[in-house]
Amino acid sequence: MSAAASTILVVEDDAIVRMLIVDVLEELAFTVLEAADATQALINIRNPDQVIDLMMTDWGLPGMNGKELAEKARELRPALPILFASGYAENIDLPQGIQMIGKPFSIDQLRDTVKSMLPAA
Repeated sequence: MSAAASTILVVEDDAIVRMLIVDVLEELAFTVLEAADATQALINIRNPDQVIDLMMTDWGLPGMNGKELAEKARELRPALPILFASGYAENIDLPQGIQMIGKPFSIDQLRDTVKSMLPAA
């Protein structure tokens, strides 16, 4: 699967951070869906016609947090790769297919992490 064919769901409650992540991913030729919270994200995840190759979510979301969103997303799409973004050094055991990137991260870190999580072409 090439980057051009990959769709990433970005879940971030901070509008400026979300805009920057979306801009970077679009520059890298990904198709990007945006959600400001878990409720918006779940609309996309529940839609069987919506392709999502990876979900990138903030750990600290209002309401349902990123961990809870990931659990719900995995109930609906068991094989969905998930990338947590966190400004805190979380010392947690992550299930298979789930990785974490620390904020702030570089464009190169984001690109390399996302590409490593997507299925090979």
